[in-house]
Amino acid sequence: MFQQLIDQQTTLNDDVVNHYSQLAWQAMLAEVNLTPKPGLVDKYNTGAHKDMALTDFHLSANAIAKFFPLFLQAGHQYCQLPISQLLGQIRGIGIDCEKAMFHATQGVNTHKGSIFSLGLVLTAIGRLLGLQQRITPNAISQVISNMCQGLTTELQQPAEHPTAGQRLFQEYGFTGARGEAEQGYQLVIIHALPHYLKQLADGKQADIALLDTLILLMSLNDDTNIANRGGIKGLCWIKQQANRLLHQGLHDEKDLDKVQQFDHQCIEKNLSPGGSADLLILTWFFARLPSDVYLA
Repeated sequence: MFQQLIDQQTTLNDDVVNHYSQLAWQAMLAEVNLTPKPGLVDKYNTGAHKDMALTDFHLSANAIAKFFPLFLQAGHQYCQLPISQLLGQIRGIGIDCEKAMFHATQGVNTHKGSIFSLGLVLTAIGRLLGLQQRITPNAISQVISNMCQGLTTELQQPAEHPTAGQRLFQEYGFTGARGEAEQGYQLVIIHALPHYLKQLADGKQADIALLDTLILLMSLNDDTNIANRGGIKGLCWIKQQANRLLHQGLHDEKDLDKVQQFDHQCIEKNLSPGGSADLLILTWFFARLPSDVYLA
């Protein structure tokens, strides 16, 4: 009954703020605790990361969750602003959130991508509530896309010392997290979310369904985290391996040995699909909202 009341809410009270903030925090924990994961930090190992561990992600999630209500409140407060101005209103919150993350982890970048994506999602929810519109994955996607139009243009600017994102755009045309946001996270809306929901509807164990969805994302995503570490060759290898695993299928816990083998190979090659992990967090979050997604 409480969930139904939340789904129907069009105002921003403490219960609504706490509900969506908790959901975002739970989404981060669902991703990092998922085990095993190829190349990523989980309960078994630190993946291809030598500078971070599971505890860092738990500390980070707790630190940045305190800022989630601020994104919701900003989206609600500025709901009448032209949508092109909304991003500027939350940039300061994002910067403070990053500082809190780095303080909690003693300088380790655990959730920078999730601060960006979940900050956008929560801001969009606040705006939709302020405009008395229904909170669904597609509605959030549309608001984010409108908020972030033009975000990838900075990648096109020539720079004496280009960032990794600028270099990857100029070399391969990859737009990374900016491009995903500008498109309203279409990889999640069109592919990952319907796939995950169908796996659950078919009765697959929750963790296996989520892991299978991660593998799907890895097979599709031009993940700049991977390209930055392993170039186009590393990215192609990850996609091929993920596609092979998808074709074989993850049906139950007996199939986890295949994922662990994939994990060991990613560690050997120093490849981490961090971008896909960020998209998995959004997938888990969106799956807990009223659905307007077609199950293919």
